[in-house]
Amino acid sequence: MEKINEPESLRDHLFKVIFYADTPAGRRFDIVLLISIVISVFIVMLDSIEELHLQYTQIFTYCEWIFTILFTLEYITRIIVSRKPLTYILSFYGIIDLLSILPTFMSLVLIGSHYLIVIRILRILRIFRILKLSRYLRASQVLQISLRQSKYKIIVFLEVVITTVVIMGSFMYLIEGSTYGFNSIPRSIYWAIVTLTTVGFGDITPQTVLGQFFASIIMILGYSIIAVPTGIISAELIKADDSKIKCLRKCKGCDHGNHDEDAEYCKYCGKELHQIR
Repeated sequence: MEKINEPESLRDHLFKVIFYADTPAGRRFDIVLLISIVISVFIVMLDSIEELHLQYTQIFTYCEWIFTILFTLEYITRIIVSRKPLTYILSFYGIIDLLSILPTFMSLVLIGSHYLIVIRILRILRIFRILKLSRYLRASQVLQISLRQSKYKIIVFLEVVITTVVIMGSFMYLIEGSTYGFNSIPRSIYWAIVTLTTVGFGDITPQTVLGQFFASIIMILGYSIIAVPTGIISAELIKADDSKIKCLRKCKGCDHGNHDEDAEYCKYCGKELHQIR
């Protein structure tokens, strides 16, 4: 007996439009959302210019509240149609969505906090879903795995760097002293960090022969140290197992997205996965 497909509910339809970028409606929704985000951030930037702020204060305020209300309605809708609302709320995008609307409401109490809504620009990360750049998403996962596997080596490396700048900064404080701007150990450590990273602001410079000798050592160390974290991460990237990378398609039944690329059914609940078209 042939199975009759049940009509799709409004909630299911909205879920597919909002959370999937691989359907025409979902792609259009995300494109409109991204355009709105860019415009709202651009308005905030213009509002920070004093001349424009004084001349168009009312217009900027109206625009800010219009976008905030729209983003608030979108955030609430995402919670309502989500299979697991708490999972979405605590997810990376859920937190960013919330942070993007809070500053405007906070501005009713804290003056000037509305400028924090530039955090909305982080929501442009959704563009990866719209453009379906799956190979870049997989590459970002490889990088994430590499960083996680090399974190202890990086921590040891940072410990060595911190110890070096503390020792060198202390030496420079003793050698140069306050006469040449090294009037405290923290300020001397600041100079050591600037020198070691080859930035060289030049606001503090050693004047004695011994101080210049130590400065030369730090400069040479800087060139060798910069290459260390790059080498550590590069080695882990080479060792990264691409077979560990999973497809990011979400299951409409349980909202999990960690599936093999060729998977047809969800490994968590067994429901058929939404097919990418």
